[in-house]
Amino acid sequence: MKPAASSDSSLSPGASASSGSTSPAHRRLTLGIEEEFHLVDLRTRRLTARAPDVLTALARSPRKYAAELQQTTVETNSEVAETLDDLRRFLVDQRAELVAAAERLGVGIAGAGTMPLSLPLQMTETARFRRMLADYQLLVREQLICGMQVHVGIPDRDTAVSLIERVSPWLPPLLALSASSPFTQDGQDTGYASSRTLIWSRWPTTGSAGAFASAAEYDAQVSDLIASGVISDSGMIYFDVRPSAHLPTLEMRVCDSCSSVDTVVLIAGLFRAVVVRELAQLADGAPSRAVSAALQRAAMWRAARSGLEGELVDLGGAGPAGTDGGPRSVPAGVLLRGMVADLRPELERDRCWDDVQELCEAALRRGSSAARQRESLRRRLRILDVVDLVVAETKSATADTRGAGAHPGSAAAGNAPGAGAAAPTACLGGYRVDDEAYDEAVFPDGRPRPGHAAIIDVLESLSPAELRARVERLEREKAAAGVVFRPTDERTARSYPVDFVPRVVTGEEWSRLQGGTAQRARALDAFVADVYGEAAVVRDGVIPAWLVNDAPGFRAAGKVCPPKSRRIHVAGFDIVRDRDGRWLVLEDNVRVPSGVAYALQNRRLLAKVFPELLSSGAPLLDPEQVPRLLRRTLEESAPPRMTNPEPVIVLLGSGPGDSASFEHQLLAKEMGIPAVTGGDLLVEGNLVWYVGSKPHHPVDIVYLRMDDALAKLPGADQKPLGPRLVAAVQAGTVTLANALGNGVADDKAVYDYVPRLVEYYLGERPLLEQVKTFHCSDPDQRAHVLGRLEELVVKPVDGYGGMGVVVGPRASDEELAEARSLIEEQPERWIAQETVALSTHPTYEGGREGGRDGSGRFGPFRPRHVDLRVFVYYGREPVVVPAALTRVAPAGSMVVNSSRGGGAKDTWLLQ
Repeated sequence: MKPAASSDSSLSPGASASSGSTSPAHRRLTLGIEEEFHLVDLRTRRLTARAPDVLTALARSPRKYAAELQQTTVETNSEVAETLDDLRRFLVDQRAELVAAAERLGVGIAGAGTMPLSLPLQMTETARFRRMLADYQLLVREQLICGMQVHVGIPDRDTAVSLIERVSPWLPPLLALSASSPFTQDGQDTGYASSRTLIWSRWPTTGSAGAFASAAEYDAQVSDLIASGVISDSGMIYFDVRPSAHLPTLEMRVCDSCSSVDTVVLIAGLFRAVVVRELAQLADGAPSRAVSAALQRAAMWRAARSGLEGELVDLGGAGPAGTDGGPRSVPAGVLLRGMVADLRPELERDRCWDDVQELCEAALRRGSSAARQRESLRRRLRILDVVDLVVAETKSATADTRGAGAHPGSAAAGNAPGAGAAAPTACLGGYRVDDEAYDEAVFPDGRPRPGHAAIIDVLESLSPAELRARVERLEREKAAAGVVFRPTDERTARSYPVDFVPRVVTGEEWSRLQGGTAQRARALDAFVADVYGEAAVVRDGVIPAWLVNDAPGFRAAGKVCPPKSRRIHVAGFDIVRDRDGRWLVLEDNVRVPSGVAYALQNRRLLAKVFPELLSSGAPLLDPEQVPRLLRRTLEESAPPRMTNPEPVIVLLGSGPGDSASFEHQLLAKEMGIPAVTGGDLLVEGNLVWYVGSKPHHPVDIVYLRMDDALAKLPGADQKPLGPRLVAAVQAGTVTLANALGNGVADDKAVYDYVPRLVEYYLGERPLLEQVKTFHCSDPDQRAHVLGRLEELVVKPVDGYGGMGVVVGPRASDEELAEARSLIEEQPERWIAQETVALSTHPTYEGGREGGRDGSGRFGPFRPRHVDLRVFVYYGREPVVVPAALTRVAPAGSMVVNSSRGGGAKDTWLLQ
């Protein structure tokens, strides 16, 4: 991209007042495209300063080509188009001519924001460019970048200026679509999908231009910038959106250069629809939906960071998706599909709705150019192959596919890797993703997702016999470690199912989950303290009184904690991903959340049985920190009248018969504390004594791994232990972690109000979304639930461990009839939620039949539904534990709970 005066005069034919009418109902607004392409030496794959030679070879062409600041770049200017089909044809023809002329010189054409093999500055020699080099130094020397600009015909300059601020909130997803610059000029991965955006943003006149009442006001600002001496002429105005200085167009300048013509056409179609939308809003006198400059900049930064593979900023009521509630983080696919759906009226008016929708889905399936480049480097380990990939994709886009019957997004449409790049193939022996769910490891077309690619490579290198042998060893290691769990309704514990295919949560995703779960823990702890105290949340009308008074988990014992003491020391939040890949909180667990020891043990088992998986060099968080963090949290929760100089802690469970006995023993051992039962404790004079030791010790903190059974639990003297423990808590001599009465916050009815609790207690907006919930105690909502029972998930408000859950779409007629009867009898005991198609993850099933791989053999891996339990330890401050538990549903089920037969797998949390 050149920081110079616009050469877009070639876009003027056809951009007349009539063709650029502001009455989109009568005529479509015109479109024009500027594209910048790198020139690559086909022998060395380095950038080559052959622009003068290429332009000389094209001198007689009727199409428009131009020099750039760098001699390694050529610019093209399309003809003006009214339809997307015409625009595609113009772009394909122009690229074909450029590629042919360049290849005769041994030069390749590369459509990308940056290329990884560059050379020192070789500037196009003009007086203006020399002056820019003298004035801007580094900014000019680093301009080995290429962009793409979209022009929409707007003949009225005042109108064009009025649109600048209005269209700006729509730009981040367009940048994400184009992201194609992951590498530096020396081949290093920047960690960004569009590093070109970072380089470009250093110029003094980039970013959002702001709001202007008229073209005269805009021009006055340009004059002031020139007068300041910061820029030398109006050609150095590089705002994200600007009115052309020479043409009746509005120009959008945020995108990377694209190897795919389909991507360019999609971006152009969406941007024109945005302009049509905002023109109509302007004509109707509707206020601008623009956001603050800081938020706009943040959303653009996120798009440059994530591309299509991460999360983008949904600007809420001010953004493309038109959602209420302000900005939030959502997967790129959610935001783009929302944008396309929101613009449907304008796209249908321009008779391109079907094309744009299909192009959008193809782009999401294909992923960003940045991701494809990274995958090429990962698979081939040579930066030369990244160059070959981009050159091949750019060349393959020169086939005019409309006449050949190809559809957008097909290989013939310019999206195949082409020569120099291996076509993606199905992985894991023909693994087939579930069409109804988001698979976290594999794209729908069979390619591994970037975070799981190295794992899949290792698994594919192992023969079926070796996999079976490893699984047998895994079972032996589990037995030796005593990894067992007792499902509900079973008398004895059994081996806990553990799958060896690790699940990867990227650093970006984990950072968001950390913030959201820590926020939720703070709000729920404040809520529990409040409802057992002043109950201001009820008094202020934030929640109804019945929500607390009728909650099965509300107990008198919750009132005995000393003022300002922590109530929720250990929290577990069950997080799921929906079919769009969006993270949602499904449940809060703040009574006795279990599972962290299994997360720790899963990593230990994987290290023993599949050490090559962990030798990939992935920067993983260390789950071995868990016992230290838990002990520190408990010590920070010492009671006001602590007996010992240093806190004495015990873990109280029900002994070997407890379903999570393995976890109790492991955590106690790793923390260096005793795991005790009621018979090991004696309460005298409001002091709790551990009598299982010699001599007996007073106890300061009881890590309580049982809740419902405590009331009748006998102590060492065979008297009920619970009431005397409660008295000791009230006297301030012992802490129960977690506190009694926390079940009020576990209540499934309270869950629906947690976003309000976050805002009420913290003065913050929720960082994580949750599932839409209906309260059967409300007559209208109950009627809604009963009318959609086969579509919803029904849960008891005090349920846990999957007990009593009825998944409507998978329930039998008998199960639905029973659920209906229970709701009608005791509506206050039930809630219902929208069904979430939980994401899936490859799980080893050995020789079970399923989809065949290319050789006709049955593959051993199947998609199983998963969720994620994230743990927060809350002493002085909330700490999100660096070990999360991925729970895996049994085959054919969506219920992941261990108590219902579910298993687990190692979870890789990336730094």
